[in-house]
Amino acid sequence: MSQGRLIIIGGHEQRDPEGERTILREVARHVAGGKLVLATVASHKPEGYFDEYRAAFADMGLGELVELYIEERGEAEQDDKLGLLDDAAAIFFSGGDQLRITSQIGDTPIEAKVRELYERGGLIAGTSAGAAAMSETMLVKGSSAETHRIGDLHMSPGLGLIRDVIIDQHFAERGRFGRLLGAVAHNPRVLGIGVDEDTAAVVEGNDLRVIGNGAVYVVDGQHVTHSNVAEARPERVLSMHGVRVHVLGTGDSFDLRRRLPHPASD
Repeated sequence: MSQGRLIIIGGHEQRDPEGERTILREVARHVAGGKLVLATVASHKPEGYFDEYRAAFADMGLGELVELYIEERGEAEQDDKLGLLDDAAAIFFSGGDQLRITSQIGDTPIEAKVRELYERGGLIAGTSAGAAAMSETMLVKGSSAETHRIGDLHMSPGLGLIRDVIIDQHFAERGRFGRLLGAVAHNPRVLGIGVDEDTAAVVEGNDLRVIGNGAVYVVDGQHVTHSNVAEARPERVLSMHGVRVHVLGTGDSFDLRRRLPHPASD
């Protein structure tokens, strides 16, 4: 079993209305004075990301913050890029387009370095697109803020850092409940995890813990009794019976193996 941790962020973690930067402080706590690599791979235009995060992390005791950007896939084999991860305590995937993450670093020495970091106990964090890319199958595109129609969903292989789940982000803010239901309907073995903005799911082993100002939604299709996803025409509305939904606030936790929620302790 991997010994590392994941921090799966719904986006806009720097827009903490209370100014507490709870999620970034959680990242810094796990880095513990070591090196944090900010991977801006998901962005087509990464200019400005590094400066924003350097300012946000300025008073949190990081030992070093460095940027990793891969413009062309061939750069993922370059020694100078690989060297950034040699002594890293954590890597943080910023937002943008999750397909850029998988297409640029998937099955490359950079991806191997990311896995090595995780397996030796390091932290992998990701926000927005960086969160979506963590799962074995990742949501790429689908309509938001409306009832899900069967043909309106695009998925592709992700990094596979966390298995048997599929992740969506900017969840409540962009009305993505319907498309996460659609993703779970494709394979009810997989848990759907929707993460609100300025909210994170911290995953250690089989334990998921919620921090931040929003909610994490867990969609469990294990006991679904009916679904029309395989029979209906693409323009038809998804019909699914018996799905279970858990809404988790800060301090709540969820056992991913047993599929059981636990309330925050007082």
